[in-house]
Amino acid sequence: MDFKYFSKNGELLPVEDAVIPLSNIEYQYGFGVYETIRVVNGVPYFLKEHLERLEESARAIDLIHSLESSIYGTVQELIEKTGAGTYNLKVLLLGGKEPSLYILCLNPLFPDKKLYRDGADFVTYEYERPFPHAKTLNMLQSYLAYKKARERGAYDALLMNKKGCITEGTRTNFFCIKGRTLYSPPESEILLGVTRKAVLTAARREGFQVEERTIGLYDLEDYDGAFVTSTSSKILPVRSVGDHIFTKQPEALKELMSMFDNFLDECRGTLA
Repeated sequence: MDFKYFSKNGELLPVEDAVIPLSNIEYQYGFGVYETIRVVNGVPYFLKEHLERLEESARAIDLIHSLESSIYGTVQELIEKTGAGTYNLKVLLLGGKEPSLYILCLNPLFPDKKLYRDGADFVTYEYERPFPHAKTLNMLQSYLAYKKARERGAYDALLMNKKGCITEGTRTNFFCIKGRTLYSPPESEILLGVTRKAVLTAARREGFQVEERTIGLYDLEDYDGAFVTSTSSKILPVRSVGDHIFTKQPEALKELMSMFDNFLDECRGTLA
């Protein structure tokens, strides 16, 4: 899609005016937080959860602002102006003496459809984010991890902590599955993804169990399979992590993927 408008501090402006001054030290230093929200036919999916997390992220890095009251109305106004279609909204909150809120429309980058059939390959990268629950602009290490993955022909990288355990992807949450139980790395160590929350909500309704557990590379052989979740990928199966290969996609994971697609069609963009 071709987008004509964005929002700055609640005001709709032509997209050619979407600029940030080079002198903005907060942007230079990554003092900001953001969210990516999927919009389908005018419906922003899980808007409440995304904006709540934006506030949590801001609090985590002591980004003080007074812009929260206008965000809901601004999002709806921008969606109405943009019209129907499937796209992402990026909400960008920059700190400083005069915090700024930018909301812009982006075309989503969906995974190749064959990856849902065959699974995606991942490398590993040792890195622990300093504020696990904050979705910040401090993305250098994630960028380097993703770059390493692409150079090796992989879909993405999974981040490892100092204990050698998988925490999350550079832009995804990670799970293993065995039978009808989903295993997540400890929530204290990861970004609590909105799609992750939606998947867990839908999975529990269908009788899946959920456990938190540290997951090392050598533990992967104990599971039937693995997958990642994100706004654009939904549930994407994992084919390999480093040298470990999951030889086939478990039936329970296929069921979960199909069930979540149905959930997204029926939920009308809310988790209520």
